[in-house]
Parts: sequence; C-alpha cells; structure tokens
Amino acid sequence: MPTLSDGPPRSTGLVEVLDRVLDKGLVVAGDVKVSLAEVELLTIRIRLLICSIDKAEQIGLDWWRFDHHFSPGKQMLSAENEELKKQIRALERRLAAVTRRRSIPTVK
Repeated sequence: MPTLSDGPPRSTGLVEVLDRVLDKGLVVAGDVKVSLAEVELLTIRIRLLICSIDKAEQIGLDWWRFDHHFSPGKQMLSAENEELKKQIRALERRLAAVTRRRSIPTVK
C-alpha cells in the first residue's frame, strides 16, 4: 500500500512560498539608464522590497506612515487640527479681552 512519503517529492505550495518571502523578505534592484551619444540623459533606479509589514518595521522601514501619498487622511486631519488651533487662540484672545474689561474698576 503506497504512503504519502512514497513517490516524487511534493512541490512547495504557493502559500508556503509566499509565507517564506513575507517572513524573510525579497529585494529586487535595478537601474535603467537612457543615454544618447554616450551622454546620460535619464537614470531610473528601481528598488523593490517585498516583505510583511511586521518585517519592514523590524528592519526600520516605516516610511508609509509619514508619506502623505499613502495616508492622505493624515494631511486632512493635520489641516483640520491647525484650523482648530487657530479658532482656540482666537477664542482665548476674546476671553482675555472680556476678562480685562470686567476687572478694570470704574471710577465714579
């Protein structure tokens, strides 16, 4: 009776490969240069890192947290925060002005 260990070795499944790549990481790097008459006109550097978010943070790559192209909501929140701060400062000035008027004794 044949067993699972008999026969050709089983190929690694796609899920296992993905798990290994995301756990360890995979880097693909390359340069594209465009030249005319031996004069370099354009250089494009391509760097691709494939890994899990946990692995990226572990190796110090967390640029997506601060890039407004990847988190546009943060830019909107930041603008709203600045607007609220301006409104609070204006209210504090008005309150201080009202308080000063009340604290000045009137001479009769």
